[in-house]
This record gives sequence, C-alpha cells and structure tokens, in this order.
Amino acid sequence: MAFATVLVEITEKFVGIITLNRPEQLNTFNSQMAGELHAALLAMEADSKVRVVLLKSSGRAFCAGIDVNELAGKSATEYRQWIEWMENPLVTISAMKKPVIAQLQGVATANGMGLAAAADLVIASERVKMGLTAINVGLNCVGPILPVARCVGRKKALELLLYGNLLKAQEALDLGLVNRVVAHEELDEAALKWAEDLAARSPLAVQIAKSAFYQSEDMDYQKQFQYMNEAFARLCTTDDAKEGVAAFLGKRNPVWKLQ
Repeated sequence: MAFATVLVEITEKFVGIITLNRPEQLNTFNSQMAGELHAALLAMEADSKVRVVLLKSSGRAFCAGIDVNELAGKSATEYRQWIEWMENPLVTISAMKKPVIAQLQGVATANGMGLAAAADLVIASERVKMGLTAINVGLNCVGPILPVARCVGRKKALELLLYGNLLKAQEALDLGLVNRVVAHEELDEAALKWAEDLAARSPLAVQIAKSAFYQSEDMDYQKQFQYMNEAFARLCTTDDAKEGVAAFLGKRNPVWKLQ
C-alpha cells in the first residue's frame, strides 16, 4: 500500500500502523487524505497479518479537523457529498471487526476529535487538547458530535458542540473520551505496547466482541442480552476458544489462528 497523505506499516506482532501524514497542515482532512485513510483502514481490515490497527499522526497535532481551503464554492448537494466523504473513516471504524486504537499527541479538534472518539480505544499524551471547534468560525461539528456524544452523554456533548471549548487531557480522560493518558515522551512506546498486548489475544474473540458490542448498542436491554449470548455461543464453537481453554488448563501460551 502506497499513499501520499498516510503512511502504513505492519509490525511482526500483528499491529497495523496508519499514520496521518500532513504535518504542516496539522493533519487536517482534505479529500485525498479522507479517501486514503478510508482505503488504508479497509486494507488493514482485509489483511490477515493485522489483528489491531494503531492510528496515529506525524508532527505536533493529531488532527485539526477539515482543511477549510476546500470549503468554498459548492452547492448544497456537493457539500453533503463532500462532508460524507470526509466522515467516511469515522463510520468505517465502527463497521470494522478489528479494533482501532487512536494515539493522540497534540490537538484533536472538529473532525479530528470525531475521529478520535470514533476509534475503539484512545491513548493520549498529557499535552492533548480536544474540542469541537467549528462553531468558533461560524460552522458546526454535527457529524463529529455523534461519536463524541456516545462517549460523554447528551448534556456534555451539547456543551462541546455549542461552545467549541477545548478540553485538556485529564478532562478528556474523566469524560471517557480517552482511555489512558501518558507522559508525552512515553506516548509512542506506550501506544505500541498497548496495541501489541491486544494483538496477542485471540483475534477471533476480539473481533466477535467488538462486532457484537456495536451491533447490540441500540437494542433494548433484553434483546442485547439475547444477541450477546448468541455471539458468545458462536465463539464457544471455534478452534480459538477450544485452544484458549486448553492452553489455560495446560499452563502454556495459546497459539491462535490468524484471522
């Protein structure tokens, strides 16, 4: 895979790394990067050598939203098609079976905050700032607010959407927008280690867990249990489940099938 605006690599420990690579533009989304990120995510999903995707950025910002240089001169229909294209990666992550971990080292604003919130897990530098800042330039973040609201709840989501204030790393952690905050100089090592830890687990069990979680999220409570129990029953019939139990009883490391 060769792209102009994202970098991709696959480690020996089954971690696929996607790096947003427009550092001089603070990794803002333009049409090319949106398309390449979407393609890179799908390629990682299809690659049997990848169990976990680590999404990171070059330079000092994770992603400062959408490149406003593409904003002018469109009809309403063209704007809708354009914004849907920009938000494709956010939607794609939840549809993937493989987990995506976002690694944040600087600002994550507007669509960048949406991208971070859309990731399954987030690890952040202590220097991170997050916000739905489009309201400050006469626009809004009604797309990115959707994954953000699922993390923080309705009242806080509306505050973020309407005021556009920036959150520091600790507040983002307290609100559930990130899972871990680490020292800035330790971020690369900590993020990769966290991804490798997840990749060492049964890929099939992880994928079924993620898919079932998202599929059941909007069901009523009793139907959620029914759906989750069916997913668990399917998992119990697999070779990985049998191998995991046998390895535990035999006090050895399991050998997972590649998924």
